[in-house]
Amino acid sequence: MGGDSINLDNTGMAFGLVVAAGLSTAIGAAAVFEKRIVKLASKPVLAAGLGFSGGVMLYVSFIEIFGKAQGAFEADGFEGRDAYFLATLCLFAGMLILRLIQSLVNRIAPDHHCACDSDAMEDTREISVSIPSAINAEGEPVPAQDEIEGGQAAVAKKHDHQDQQTRDLHMMGLKTAIAIGLHNFPEGLATFVGTLADPAVGATLAIAIGIHNIPEGLCVALPIYYATDSRMKGFLWALLSGLSEPVGAFFGWAIIKSSGDDMNQLVYGVLFGVVGGMMIMIVILELLPTAVKYDPTDKCVSTSVVAGMLVMALSLCLFMA
Repeated sequence: MGGDSINLDNTGMAFGLVVAAGLSTAIGAAAVFEKRIVKLASKPVLAAGLGFSGGVMLYVSFIEIFGKAQGAFEADGFEGRDAYFLATLCLFAGMLILRLIQSLVNRIAPDHHCACDSDAMEDTREISVSIPSAINAEGEPVPAQDEIEGGQAAVAKKHDHQDQQTRDLHMMGLKTAIAIGLHNFPEGLATFVGTLADPAVGATLAIAIGIHNIPEGLCVALPIYYATDSRMKGFLWALLSGLSEPVGAFFGWAIIKSSGDDMNQLVYGVLFGVVGGMMIMIVILELLPTAVKYDPTDKCVSTSVVAGMLVMALSLCLFMA
């Protein structure tokens, strides 16, 4: 397999695709402005979308990006077996790096997936704003003084509970934004590097990542909106969480530029291998578990994973020179 060089002429396109994928969090975040959007994001739809994205990322990682890593090492002078070994080593190194990032994410927000449950958020909000009164349903006062005092105490207790729920929801949203921002970083790196090597690969990756960024935007925006009653705050925090993807792209660009004008194939081999491993672990740790959570009987997850692989395979066949 020959070496696949990275074409810096595609830098503008690469950054554009990364920004577009990152901004797709805004689509999910827009649910705070229109409840009907939340209803469209049903569990089967989310499960199918996540499974499809996982299939795309698994196929491109194992088939395309791993092959490019091996080809880059061969172009740098390594024999076929050694090149394969180095590509494999970098692949698992990337998986380890993403595992460490995920451990950090879990420390910051161990239950960040729970924020995606809009029904639970709505129920929590309704409970938190329904404060019982010492007045009965007909508007008549409760006659017994001890009952009145007990009712007042209950009101005070409910107010305290409401304040705590609001703080918890707000913190959940902020932690989720940080957690999603952290794991969006390698996605931006992957899309950027993939586009430089092959625009068709980069475009397909950007679409897959954009699809699964939509529910992530929802995960951030809903709890912040329900905690602060500010649609704009929820939307902006979700948007900010997606903007870490261009940061990952900039990191990849800095590495490539630092390798010099001679287009060091060793650097590319390492970069391709690590990026492939990161994407595989994103699928294993994030996309598939969340998809199965939304579709525990597997009505659509497995099929959508295969569909994602098929779409990625067809795009590579169609655009292969």
